[in-house]
Amino acid sequence: MAKILVVDDEEHIVELIRFNLEKEGYQVIAATDGNIAIEMARSQRPDLILLDVMLPGQDGLAVCRTLQQEAETRHIPVIMISARGEELDKVLGLEMGADDYVTKPFSPRELVARVKARLRRAPGEGEGRGVRPPGGRLVRGRLVIDPDRFLVTVDGVKQDLTPKEFELLRFLASEPGKVFSREYLLEQIWGYDYAGDSRTVDVHIRHIRQKLEQVPNAPQYIETVRGVGYRFREVP
Repeated sequence: MAKILVVDDEEHIVELIRFNLEKEGYQVIAATDGNIAIEMARSQRPDLILLDVMLPGQDGLAVCRTLQQEAETRHIPVIMISARGEELDKVLGLEMGADDYVTKPFSPRELVARVKARLRRAPGEGEGRGVRPPGGRLVRGRLVIDPDRFLVTVDGVKQDLTPKEFELLRFLASEPGKVFSREYLLEQIWGYDYAGDSRTVDVHIRHIRQKLEQVPNAPQYIETVRGVGYRFREVP
């Protein structure tokens, strides 16, 4: 039974989410402010966090940033929830490390579908729709990707990637030289209709480059194919 931490200061929202998730068999725990959410994430180790942006204490963006900075919580997938639907707010959430973003008012059915899709893609669980397993450990020059250990190294040095960054890197590295559009990557990695939010891929690619590349603006691993998408460079 997956454990989900719901963080929202509106009681009726928490109860609505709790009802729909428990109906699907999930265990639900709740927090009403940012500080409590951080402590519960550390102590309870939920499988996923539904995190409102507007919170007392620390807001959702600050909570997400804190969780991403700590080794014991950075692997926990985060879906942000907010009444603010502007593109800038969505990008900020992704910049802080969120895996997904849902705006209020939301459909409970859609929210549950996104939770299921995200949990299917958690490290160590079954593959999600369309995501092809790369067949074990991948060695691409100085870069090594080990799915069994959820480990990425460059020259033997461990790199800390979020689950979504890991999935995206592994997917691209499984077929060097092949170009994938942003829309296709969204469909394969996120697993549902994400039309109109192709910047999600750009944000995650930028984060991967910042962590793996010596010169992020001159990437050696993931190349941008202008007007099309991205490809992993073929390593001699």
